Amino acid sequence: MEVIPLDREVAIRIENLSYTYPDGTKALDGINLLVRKGESVALMGPNGAGKSTLILHLNGILIGDGKVEIHGLEVNKKNIRKIRSIVGLVFQDPDDQLFSSMVKEDVAFGPLNMGIPPDLLEFSVKRALEWVGMSGSENRSPHHLSIGEKKRISIATVLAMEPEILALDEPGANLDPRGRREISELLKTFKTTKIVVTHELNMAAEICSRAVILSSGRIVADGPVADILSDKKLLLSAGLL
Repeated sequence: MEVIPLDREVAIRIENLSYTYPDGTKALDGINLLVRKGESVALMGPNGAGKSTLILHLNGILIGDGKVEIHGLEVNKKNIRKIRSIVGLVFQDPDDQLFSSMVKEDVAFGPLNMGIPPDLLEFSVKRALEWVGMSGSENRSPHHLSIGEKKRISIATVLAMEPEILALDEPGANLDPRGRREISELLKTFKTTKIVVTHELNMAAEICSRAVILSSGRIVADGPVADILSDKKLLLSAGLL
């Protein structure tokens, strides 16, 4: 297990974060969480625990009550452009991320919005596709890809912006066992700070050094992934077994 030095710089600081949806559903209730640079954290818990809601606060898609800081910058409207250059968010359903007629257009979308010089854009796209094992896919239609390929392209759209934090919502969802193994192996190669929402114990163990379990919008466990995953009583109560 990787040991994270206490003096490592803070990547994510969340203080007393609460969020209630317009229909009155309270999704987060007083979340306090600190993630240091370089950590890989599995965010786990039953459906409706607040996991996806929490990661949507990391780049300002949602802004609740409390404080969220990314690399010392508070997540607010003033800092939102810089925050989104630091945090790359990969949605659970790749069809929510891929909307262009060709792969290269989807991968280029983020860098273009960040103002990357045109002479560097093609290189950025090719490099991101190489990182996810999809070189040569520039002119393919995302709609004709397999679910595993779509997952990889979704990750490439984020990597093209060179984020310092990766937040991934259920990267193994809807994949067969081989596809899940391949995505796990891919994610292990990235040395950035990672927040991985997952129900899959094997994926959490393979990718992450730390696990945080949410239930009813609150953190109920936080510790080394090996300790968390060996606590059967905790996993049963969290709907993970």
